[in-house]
Amino acid sequence: MSLVTPETIRKLQRTLYAKAKGTARYRFYSLYDKLYRMDILDAAYRSCRQNAGAPGVDGQRFEDVAAYGEQRWLAELAQSLREKTYRPSPIRRVYIPKADGKLRPLGIATLRDRVAQTAAMMVLEPIFEADLQPEQYAYRPKRSALDAVQHVHRLLSTGYTEVIDADLSGYFDSIPHAELYTSVARRVSDGALLALLKRWLTVAVEDDVGKGRKRRSTPNQDARRGTPQGSPISPLLSNVYMRRFVLGWKMLGHERRLRAHIVNYADDFVICCKGSSESAMYAMRAMMTRLKLTVNEGKTRTCRVPKESVDFLGYRIGRCYSTRTGKPYIGTRPSPKSIQRICRTASDLTARQRLLIDADLQVDQLNRSLIGWANYFRLGPVSKAYRAVDTHTQDRLRRWLCSKHKQSGKGTARFPDEHLHEVLGLVRLSERTRGLPWANA
Repeated sequence: MSLVTPETIRKLQRTLYAKAKGTARYRFYSLYDKLYRMDILDAAYRSCRQNAGAPGVDGQRFEDVAAYGEQRWLAELAQSLREKTYRPSPIRRVYIPKADGKLRPLGIATLRDRVAQTAAMMVLEPIFEADLQPEQYAYRPKRSALDAVQHVHRLLSTGYTEVIDADLSGYFDSIPHAELYTSVARRVSDGALLALLKRWLTVAVEDDVGKGRKRRSTPNQDARRGTPQGSPISPLLSNVYMRRFVLGWKMLGHERRLRAHIVNYADDFVICCKGSSESAMYAMRAMMTRLKLTVNEGKTRTCRVPKESVDFLGYRIGRCYSTRTGKPYIGTRPSPKSIQRICRTASDLTARQRLLIDADLQVDQLNRSLIGWANYFRLGPVSKAYRAVDTHTQDRLRRWLCSKHKQSGKGTARFPDEHLHEVLGLVRLSERTRGLPWANA
């Protein structure tokens, strides 16, 4: 359930957006006092609580705040912000697995810092929303990854079939602070707020080095680059810096001269061209060098659709065939990696280590993963992908039930498909394809 923003905050945000949109060069000089408004802090707290998440270095959880008294806790945070005694705590670093088997560092801020950053984001977002380019889709109201995928599909379907499938090495960790401050200060002249942003960007990091020992370091401060991934303010700042590339591409004339359009989502982007993709690749590399960002040469390539396909945000976009006529068209479908990922999730949820849990809970957790996956992967001809996921999930659940009940064999007699779906309630994705918004051929 999405939270409803109080009207007092919506009014402020509309005012900030209108001023920014109406006056391109206007710099906002009185914003810091909005951060400790109780309505803003209360809304920020409710947003963070809905997102849940693990505790930071102080171990404080939302249950602890509730026991202490939420309004009392928020009032103390407001006072520290008002008196400018607030200082962010170090972030706790954890590592999460990536699709390629590597680990991605993630910073977990304390609840106090997450609420303060969310409050700042609520004030800053409408200002920078007025400046972000229409080709940028990540972390923005009324925009989504599916919109970005459909944008790429439209470009390919209208002849922009020379594609640069680009990848940046560690974008969030590479954003240079000096240039980022310049981008923010172009709109914000409030010194107290700028100082606060700097503290969040350069905050210390705490690593668990084993045997109960912790180690603190200041990698972002030492390198003078990077935004803490996992912090509420990081997505907005990453969009602000990526705007330099997207807007610069047009201002330098590359979009018109090369007939090359960017579609961006966070650190992912593709460039769809009607002109020379080689010339566009050269221009993109030159711009990234000036922006002090690094192109991942091992993952960046050019391709020609529909002879080849391009993978973007979990979708494979390329040649498909009509089930009615057999004619080819450019369409979208879940990429093989995306199918493998949900199948791996189903395998993990039905591992032998989970035999002690109740079957109803098992199916409920499977259903949540499957429905969440299908809610995203609903563009284009998805029936084949859905059937593959159904088959894998049925097989894994059946094997899990056999192990749980100490039954030999594959279990197809005791646990047929009808039992899995009609008795246990396992969702059948292949029945969800009716009425889906198919990609236009």
